[in-house]
Amino acid sequence: MAGGFAKDGAVQDQIDATIEDGIRHARDQMPKGKSLTHCEECGGAIPEARRQAVPGVRHCVDCQAELDKHVKASAGYNRRGSKDSQLR
Repeated sequence: MAGGFAKDGAVQDQIDATIEDGIRHARDQMPKGKSLTHCEECGGAIPEARRQAVPGVRHCVDCQAELDKHVKASAGYNRRGSKDSQLR
């Protein structure tokens, strides 16, 4: 039973919305289009196996790993919840 102004199940709804947002964000970040044969960063060849495994790939494994280090994480909580049931 939820207390305050939150309806029953509000916490679960908030968790579900956070997961859906995360999935949507991850899908938006995936490469799209035709894979490149050479890396945009270093110019090195991108192996055929990588191009088939990740359609739309634009970087070699090493450059992609370096780029991934600089990706900022999301806020970590869902701002859509009611004011009395914010999750962190």
